[in-house]
Amino acid sequence: MKQTRPVLIWVMAIGLVGASLPAWARFQVPPPCKNAFTVEQEQTEGAKVAAEVFKQMPVLPDGSPISQYIRQLGGKLVAVTPGYRWPFNFHVVASEEINAFALPGGAMFVNLGTIQAAETESQLAGVMAHELSHVVMRHSTCNMTKQQSVGTWAALGQLGAAIALGNGALGSMASQGIGMAAGLGFLRMSREYEKQADLLGADILYDAGFDPRGLPQFFETIEAKYGEGGAQIFSDHPNPGNRTQYVNAEIATLPPRANPRVTSAEFTRARELAKKEKTYNAKEVQAGAWRQTGNYALVAGGPGQVIPSPASSNGQGAPIGRLSRASLGLNDRMVPYQGRAFSVNYPASWQKAEGKNGNVAFVPPNGAGQSGIAYGAMIDGVKFQTPVRDANSLAQATTAIAQQISQQNGGMQQASDLTTLTIGGQPANAVELRGRSPVSDGGSTLVERDLLVTVARPDGGVSYMVFVAPEPDYPTLKPLFSSMIQSFQVK
Repeated sequence: MKQTRPVLIWVMAIGLVGASLPAWARFQVPPPCKNAFTVEQEQTEGAKVAAEVFKQMPVLPDGSPISQYIRQLGGKLVAVTPGYRWPFNFHVVASEEINAFALPGGAMFVNLGTIQAAETESQLAGVMAHELSHVVMRHSTCNMTKQQSVGTWAALGQLGAAIALGNGALGSMASQGIGMAAGLGFLRMSREYEKQADLLGADILYDAGFDPRGLPQFFETIEAKYGEGGAQIFSDHPNPGNRTQYVNAEIATLPPRANPRVTSAEFTRARELAKKEKTYNAKEVQAGAWRQTGNYALVAGGPGQVIPSPASSNGQGAPIGRLSRASLGLNDRMVPYQGRAFSVNYPASWQKAEGKNGNVAFVPPNGAGQSGIAYGAMIDGVKFQTPVRDANSLAQATTAIAQQISQQNGGMQQASDLTTLTIGGQPANAVELRGRSPVSDGGSTLVERDLLVTVARPDGGVSYMVFVAPEPDYPTLKPLFSSMIQSFQVK
C-alpha cells in the first residue's frame, strides 16, 4: 500500500491457516472462486498499484496521529479475520468523500471523509471490516479471472471495493488509468460480492468485540446524506439492496454479548483531528491541488518500495546494533553509481538497494534492518506542482520535504538552520534533523542525526539526499557524507 519514514511496506511473513473459516463464523464463505492469480502475485501486483495511489492521492504520513489510529483499529480487526493471513496495512487519504478501498493483497485506504462521517468507532470499524472481507474472499482477482484479464493489471486501484459514493477521486483516477494502461472491464463488482463482504464484515466486527450494528448504522448514515441510492460502492459497485435488513438478520444469529465496544476516547480524538485536517474533493485530488502543500506522501515512493526507510525509528522491527568504526567503510575507495536522474560516488563496501522509481539507498553492511536505515544514505527526487526555479522556491521545497520526513517519523526536530550550497553547479540547500534512532546501544535507544540535502534540477524538480547515522557516530561519518555530496551530479 506501508505500507519514512518514507512510506514503505515491510512484507509480513504469511502462512495458510486454513482454507475454510473457523467454526465461529456464522456466514459461510463460498468455496474459492476460479482464480488465475497466486496469492504472491496478488500481493506483488497490489503493492505496485498501492504505490500509484501514493503518487496520485493525498495520503497522510504513516506518522500522523490519524494514520496511527486507523492502523491500530485495523489491527484489531485483522486479529480475528479468518483464512489466509494477508499482510494488511492501513493508510488515510485526505479526501472529503465518504469512502474506503482495499487493494488486492491487503493495502487499505480510508478517507478522512469516512472518519468524519462515522458517529461511533463501531461504524468506522464496520466500513473497514467490509473492506477486509473483499480481500479475504479475493473478489478483485476473481473478477479479473472471470473476465480473462489476468494480463491486465491496469488501474487496479479501482479494484478497492468500498462503501463509497458516486464517481469520486478514485473513480476519476481509474478512468485515467492512474498512470497505467486502461482496461477496466474487470472492475465491476457483483451485488453478490457486495453482500458477501457485508455479511463477513459483520461477523469480523462482532468477533473483534465491536457492536456489529455499527455496520448497518453506517449505511443509514450514508443514506441520510446521499439518499437511498447512497449506500453503494461507486458506480462499478452496485448496492445489493435491502442491505440493512440482511445485515441485521446476520447479526441476529450472533450470540448476545455484554457491553460490546461501541466507541472509544481514541476514536473521538482521531475524529476531532480528522475534522481539522485539510480535505480535497474529487476534482482537486485529480488536479493534484494537494501537491502544493508538500504535506503528503510526495517523497515517500509508496508501498512496494524496496529501499529500507531512512530517518528515525517508529519502534517497528527489531533494534539495530551499533556498528564499529571499522565496519563503516571510512577508508574505502569510492565507486561511481549512475542513476536515472543523477550520479554519485559511494564507499565500495556499502550495499545498494534500488527502487523502481529510480531511488536508491546505500548502507554499510548491517547498517539497515526491519526498522529502517540506521547508517547510510537515501537519494530520491520529487516534483512539486509549482516548479522550483529560484532560491526562494528551493527553500520552500526543502522545508516541505523536511516536514514530510518529520511527520513520518514521529516528529523529528530541525537541528540546524537551513544553509545554501552549490552542488554540481546547481543551487542546493542543507538542513539537519534529529530524532529517535533504530539503533540500540547497551539496551538504550540512541538519538539519530539526519542530514537532508536538496538540489534544484533543471526541469524544476528537486533531487534530495538523506544521510543517516546515530548521533554519536554522525561526526565520524560526516566527512564521508560530504564526499558523497561533492560527487553528486544531476542529469
